[in-house]
Amino acid sequence: MKKLFVTCWLLLLLSGVCYIFWYNEWKYTLPTPVPQNLHAVNKGEHVELSDRIHTENGKPLFIHFFNPDCPCSRFNIPHFNSLVRKYGDKFTFVVVVINKAKNYSIEDIRDKYDLTVPILADQSIANSCGVYSTPQAVILDAGSNLYYRGNYNRSRYCTDNKSNFAQMAIDSLLNNSSNPIFSQYALKAYGCQLPYCTR
Repeated sequence: MKKLFVTCWLLLLLSGVCYIFWYNEWKYTLPTPVPQNLHAVNKGEHVELSDRIHTENGKPLFIHFFNPDCPCSRFNIPHFNSLVRKYGDKFTFVVVVINKAKNYSIEDIRDKYDLTVPILADQSIANSCGVYSTPQAVILDAGSNLYYRGNYNRSRYCTDNKSNFAQMAIDSLLNNSSNPIFSQYALKAYGCQLPYCTR
């Protein structure tokens, strides 16, 4: 009888753990709800940015929107850093940290995630770019016009090379292509809703 009780208890515990993992994976496969008061920014539209962002010698700008409380953001950091290493001489890269609780300093984030690019904590930049979830990539051309706003990859772990959307957008801009075509998985926001890490 004791063996049966322990077996049932372990099965129940295992089921609970499996459910938690399933639920966490499932909720991040759903699109992030669009806020009612979203300031929509269309492709090609000029984006006015904070005076705190300066591009180098007319380079295009790549803005990474990041929330340390968002699991998707944390999984995405190695991928983002690989883009910085590969394209850092052709783009100005900036990280914009959106964290309503503000329980992280810029130095904490720089050290913990091995970031070598400027880091800003400014919600107004997300508003100006029409960003409402993390992680999101925004690419502005040399004239500060929106070229791409969307996801890095279809996979939460950024492991699917066939859907490496942010890198495809970078390559497209560098090749002077004016009209890259992306699926809904690239352009519809998935991840953690701003300003809190919620769905």
